[in-house]
Parts: sequence; C-alpha cells; structure tokens
Amino acid sequence: MPKNSAFVFLKPLAVTDKMKETVKEVFEKRGISILKEGQIDAADIDKKQLIDKHYYAIASKATLLKPDKLNVPADKFKAQFGVEWDDVLKEGKALNAADACETFGIDADQLAEMWAECKKSKNLVKLGGGFYCGKLERDGKGPFYVFNGFFMTMRAGFVKEGTCIYYYVVEFDPKELSWADFRGKVLGPTDPADAPKDSLRGAALASWKDLGLPSEPNVGENCCHASASPFEGLCERMNWLGVRADRDPWGKALLDAGVRLKTIKDWSQDPVVQFGSTLEPTSKSIWDTVEDLDSRECIAKCVDIDGWRPLRKAKFSKVKKINPEQKGVNVMLKCLKNAEKEVEGSQIQEALCGDDTGTVVLSLRSDETSALCKEGALLRVQNAHVRMVKGHIRLVADKWSAVKAADSVEFETVDESNNISSLEYELN
Repeated sequence: MPKNSAFVFLKPLAVTDKMKETVKEVFEKRGISILKEGQIDAADIDKKQLIDKHYYAIASKATLLKPDKLNVPADKFKAQFGVEWDDVLKEGKALNAADACETFGIDADQLAEMWAECKKSKNLVKLGGGFYCGKLERDGKGPFYVFNGFFMTMRAGFVKEGTCIYYYVVEFDPKELSWADFRGKVLGPTDPADAPKDSLRGAALASWKDLGLPSEPNVGENCCHASASPFEGLCERMNWLGVRADRDPWGKALLDAGVRLKTIKDWSQDPVVQFGSTLEPTSKSIWDTVEDLDSRECIAKCVDIDGWRPLRKAKFSKVKKINPEQKGVNVMLKCLKNAEKEVEGSQIQEALCGDDTGTVVLSLRSDETSALCKEGALLRVQNAHVRMVKGHIRLVADKWSAVKAADSVEFETVDESNNISSLEYELN
C-alpha cells in the first residue's frame, strides 16, 4: 500500500526564497519527504489552462464551457430574472466570464467590479455549488447573463506575466501523520488567522514581511495550496505535471485495486458520484467524499464507489413474446381462472392468466403464490421461466421467482383469443 502522496504549491504572491525555505523546514520537521519540486510559469498556466482545470467546478462555467453546454436550472433562472433560459440562450445573451470580458471590452478587475455591483443590486443567483449567474450591463451593451464572473480575477493572479507557482510532490507515512493533520496542522486552515503558528499558513501570517510577502495573508490570499486527499493529489499531479495515472505510484495502486482508468479520468473533474444504498444512494462530489482519508481508506472508498451500481428497474414483456425455454420472464397479468392443482395430489397449481396480447398457463409452486391467483386478480410476475409440458408452454413461478399482487396494469382487457399454452411445439 503506497504512502500518502500530495501535491502542494505556493501561490504566485507567495513565491519567495524565504517562503520556500519555510516550506522545507516545516516539511522536514513533520517527516514529510519532498519527491519532486519545481516552478511552473504563468505563460504555461495560461496556455495549458492549468488553473482552469484545477478549479474545474468553478472554471468550467467561467472559461472552459460555453453557456449552451451548462446544465442551467431553468426554474431558478426564471425565478431570479423573469425570463426563460431557452430564450436567453437563443438570443445570444448568455456569456461565460471570459467571453463577457471580450464582449464588454474590459479586463478581469473591471469584470470583478461589475460582478460586485451586480451582487449588491441582487441581480445575481446561485444555481448550484460554485455556479452563479449575474445580469450585467455596461455602456449600452446588454443585458447579458454572465456565469461565474468572479473567477477571472482569481485566474488573473495565476497568469499575470512574470509570475509563477512553485510546487512540491510530497509523501508521508499515514502512521506518523494523518491526512487530516497534514491539512489542519501542517498546511493550516483556509483562514491563516485560525492556523497553528507552526503551520505553513500560520508561519506566513506571523512573519509575512520577513518572508517577503507583498501583504498580510488572508482567506482569499492564503499563500499555499495542498491536496485534500490522496486521490485529489493524483488528479492534481495529472493536471499540473502531466503525469499518467498508470505511471504514478499512487495511481497504479488505485488501478491495481480495481478502479478503472476511465473512472480516474472522469473523476479528475470532481463529478457528483453515487454510493451506499441502492434504493436511496448518497450523491456527493467525489473529492468531497474522500476528503481527508488516508491512502488505504481512500483507495478502499474509491473501489467501493466505482463498483457501486443502482438497482435496475425491471423490464416487463408481453405474453405473446414468451417462447419455449425462456428464462427471466417479467410480465404483468390478470388472472382469468382461479389456481387449481395440476393433478390430484400434486403440489403444483395452475392458473390461466393473460394480458392484452394473449393468455398463458401460470404454474405455481407454493400455496402463498397460489392464493394470490383468484379470478380477476392483478399480478406482477418476475423472474419466471418457461417449462414445456408435452410440447406446451407453462410459465413457471418457483422459489426463485416473485409473484405479487399488482395495484394496476397498463391494459384494460385480456386477449383470450391467443392462448400460447394451447399451441403445441415440436421439440427436438
């Protein structure tokens, strides 16, 4: 089982020599090994859209996808703006944040100002997690409905000419340091004011001037980022460093445990996944689901989620489609004749049942199911099979089958002219 492996980086404003020294000192003190480190310049971050992919849930609405590719809740949109989403889309009045800058002829800071005013005037609606839309107008242009306009200033800080991030690929033993402590005690909480003084964010706040930082760290500019789980660390190495999952030690362990490569690629964009009960599953972001889990537990959870499947809704057929030797038959029937014993002394009882396509003799193996087969009763028969009796079809409901009373059926009358059990088959 691989150790915990994370991706950590200093944000552009925190890339100073003294801050790098602090990172190494803190990591060494806590037994964290640095496997790789390096710099990624703004030009590459911009060209490869690395920061956009890093904040995919937010950036997908702001820069990566056009509005017609977004899943906009039409009811919430209309409730806020009083217009139909489909009409706005057809009229070309919907823009992502990047296109809004171009359309209005403004930069990220100006869009941020418009976004703040939009929020102040309550022309803004939250459509989902990290998913916002604001109604913006400027210099006679608009109104336009803009998605995640706040992201552009966040992005600008990473792609500004002359800036960079400085990254570390680190590894640590979960027996010595849990992932929760790595984030809470080594990195420190999101707000540096709440961070332990010997954590990275706490140290940055306490000595920001000596470390060469341009301003006091805060929630918005908290100096550094670290993966929230081993899985997120893998995804971040795949994004920022172009690592292949099957060539990454932790990724290979995940694949060896049975998680599919396609799943890893799909999950790298932090989709909502389902797991748990097959009847009432939990729906949650994959990254949130495995947050703060150590390596072993994280892999086990990923395997569990990847293997989860919902219960399939049974597919029902019609009587006329029942054939000799058929298995797994699901039909909705109406009983035309009470169940009676096949022959005197037999435990098997038979009832003539049918639907709007024909009738069939239903062969029953228990008193409980036989009691349901009264004239006029509606039945739900699942996982029955066909047995041939002297060349004639019998639909058998045995201990592996389910026969239950049905509240209703999708037909009004039974076609009694087509009794498939009366047709004799010549069997080889």
